[in-house]
Amino acid sequence: MSGKMIVICAPSGTGKSTLLNKLKVEIPELVWSVSCTTRPIRPGEVHGKDYFFIKEQSFKSQIKNDEFIEWARVHSNYYGTSKRFVREGLDKDLKMLFDLDVQGADAMKKIYGQEVKVIFIEPPSIEELEKRLRARGTDSDSVILERIHNARSELQRKHDFDHVIMNDDVEGAYVKLRDLVKGIIS
Repeated sequence: MSGKMIVICAPSGTGKSTLLNKLKVEIPELVWSVSCTTRPIRPGEVHGKDYFFIKEQSFKSQIKNDEFIEWARVHSNYYGTSKRFVREGLDKDLKMLFDLDVQGADAMKKIYGQEVKVIFIEPPSIEELEKRLRARGTDSDSVILERIHNARSELQRKHDFDHVIMNDDVEGAYVKLRDLVKGIIS
């Protein structure tokens, strides 16, 4: 195995997407792992670039055929990482970047151990996280409450991973993340 795998893990609303988008622009050699999901596409997202948006029945068929490294039902939707995508990336010596939840990061660590590096992004507080989720305006109140509940559990696991970065200032958090990723892939 000669490629590199970096997993970014964070509770929903932590600013992970903002940080990842900046990272993908500044370090273009990173290959984005496009996960599969059954959640509805959001405005501005592109099928095949942000996610592979698939129907639940198709996703369940792929589970049955053991086509995922990891998959989970999160926030009432399914998410999964393709075994084929990762295998081909490692064979090509790619530097792959993953956006996974805690369960997905656990599955990657179980298979790849220290070959995969997991960076956990944490919010400054649960209150700030709720404020960010509400400001997005993309989720119902019940979904926001579910995300906050899940965030509390995820935050208890943050020290189980390789690195932790607090996103209390997006520019400062980005510099820490960028420097960390550059060190991993060099």
